[in-house]
Amino acid sequence: MKKYLIVLGFLISQQLWAKQKPNIVFILADDLGYGDIGVNGQKIIETPNIDALAQNGINLKQHYSGAPVCAPSRCTLLTGKHMGHAYIRGNDEWGERGDVWSLKAMNENPVLEGQRPMPDSILTIAEVLKAKGYTTALVGKWGLGAPYTESTPNKQGFDFFFGYNCQRQAHTLYPTHLWKNEEIVPLRNKFVDYHLNLDSLADPYRKESYANYELTDYAPEVMHREALAFLNSKPQKPFFLYYASVLPHVPLQALSRWVEYYEKKIGNEEPYYNGKYYPNRTPRATRAAMISYLDEQVGDLVKTLKATGQYQNTLIIFTSDNGATFSGGADVAFFNSAGPSPEKEGRLKGSVYEGGIKVPFIASWPGKVKAGTESNHISAFYDFYPTVLDILGEKENSSDGISYLPTLLGKKQTAHDYLYWEFPERNGQQAVRYGKWKAIRENLKEGNLHTSLYDLEKDPEESRDVSAQYPDVVKQIEQFFKESHQQPEIRRFRLKALGDDLE
Repeated sequence: MKKYLIVLGFLISQQLWAKQKPNIVFILADDLGYGDIGVNGQKIIETPNIDALAQNGINLKQHYSGAPVCAPSRCTLLTGKHMGHAYIRGNDEWGERGDVWSLKAMNENPVLEGQRPMPDSILTIAEVLKAKGYTTALVGKWGLGAPYTESTPNKQGFDFFFGYNCQRQAHTLYPTHLWKNEEIVPLRNKFVDYHLNLDSLADPYRKESYANYELTDYAPEVMHREALAFLNSKPQKPFFLYYASVLPHVPLQALSRWVEYYEKKIGNEEPYYNGKYYPNRTPRATRAAMISYLDEQVGDLVKTLKATGQYQNTLIIFTSDNGATFSGGADVAFFNSAGPSPEKEGRLKGSVYEGGIKVPFIASWPGKVKAGTESNHISAFYDFYPTVLDILGEKENSSDGISYLPTLLGKKQTAHDYLYWEFPERNGQQAVRYGKWKAIRENLKEGNLHTSLYDLEKDPEESRDVSAQYPDVVKQIEQFFKESHQQPEIRRFRLKALGDDLE
């Protein structure tokens, strides 16, 4: 009898705990710029559902991604480590396996898919939540470990995975297959090789010339159905859904109904062809269509949460993995995608300037987050890890972040002393956000250690280097640079200028 009462008490306490702990839906856009949504000033692209999240929640106006490109930013998000401590610090395609950039080779041998894996010793926030009784699901793009390694989603804390394992495979939105957990799921798409351009005899001004790039199974739509099915299954335990969309990452491919809508709205435009990515007849209309379809999907997720009675106990976060891209026909200057930052190469995705790392951040949590609020709290991806632990009522000191839960709840918030980034690609970069100051080092691989300094309050475009006027600020930030960097375990991420051993 005593044992029965103990077990009964445990089950009751577990049920009460489950009711108290919120569901978490984390929606991660891919290459969506700060200015690509209505609440952040977008005038052409319509994002009513994302805007509604902000109207019902909070808009963090000073939020930053973990890195200026895909894989390291996702590593930062899931591990709570900034780029000076993270295992993955750049896009590492693990090229020693073979011809990893051949889509044909990958289709024939899936061992060539995926990026360099994280070691099993790394603890992801999905593993933490799973250990705390959450059901965990990832729908979308992984990018943190190849198939058949120790770093697939299912081996890094996710009970369910559906989507792209490999970010190179996501360079087509009409792939021949996706992954469901550890198994390949064939799609009804013919094989179209990477960056296939128009036939030399094709008329680039005729839509018919682009038929090769609009196939049957549109991956964002297929993945979205799986996400809705997960929500409709009404998990018995609290759940964490990491919705890692591939939109609006190039290539420019979108559903025709949205493309036609923006063709009418934007009007005639020049085609994009014979470039780095698949060609497109109406590149501006297509990029807008991709973002509005993502917005539509956000609306579907909210509607499903409401229809299944899960909305009231769900924290929804919407953000982007880095800033907008300048490649593949994405005319981000036309849309003012970077907001106050300049839309030009070297200042967007791939750079540690504001246009590369400052991203939208919206959170909605009925009854918890005050509707229609904004905050200038300075935060970054690596704050998500301690925020989740804070929600669980746990304290930790293993991450580089600070919980932004107080900001979400309208309470007193501890501020970062500074935020830190390093990026070994694009010739080596470092950055620090220190109050109103932004410091940047470029060309580290050439031995350059000059620290440029910008006053973001007076110069949000980062156009005037004032380092000579504020030597004490520069000295302090250079100390931050020094104390934040640890030598990467992976040799290709090492930077000699920062004291790393290249041997």
